[in-house]
Amino acid sequence: MFGFSTFGLAMTLIKWLPIKLVDKVILSITNYILGDTEKFGLRRPKTGPLEMKMTTGRSPVLDVGTLSKVKTGNIKVVEQGVREITKNGVVFMDGQELECDCIVLATGYKSNVTSWLKVNAWAYIMKFY
Repeated sequence: MFGFSTFGLAMTLIKWLPIKLVDKVILSITNYILGDTEKFGLRRPKTGPLEMKMTTGRSPVLDVGTLSKVKTGNIKVVEQGVREITKNGVVFMDGQELECDCIVLATGYKSNVTSWLKVNAWAYIMKFY
C-alpha cells in the first residue's frame, strides 16, 4: 500500500490504535486501492485481517496480479459447488457446464506458527516494529 508492506503498516498503526481500528484503516485503504472486489465474486471476510489472524490464525491474501486477471475476465470466479469434472471442464451442482483450461481450488489455509512458536507470537512480532 503506497509503497509499504500492508503488514508493516498494520504493525506501525497497532502501536497507537486498537486492532479493530487498524483493521478499519487497512480495509478502507485496500478498498480505495482495489475497488469493490465483491462485484467480481471475491467476498471479503466479515472480520478484519489482524483480528482474523489473532483469532483463527488465518490471513486473507489477494494477489494483485490475479485480481487484475479476474477484473479483465481472464479468470472467472465461481462459488457454487462442482458436481463433476469432465474432459473439457466442470459440471456444477445446478447442472450448468463450463469449459475451462484450469481449475483452482482456493480453500485457504491456517497458519500453524503459534503451535511451534513457544512465545506469544504477537508480542514477539511487535518487538521488531
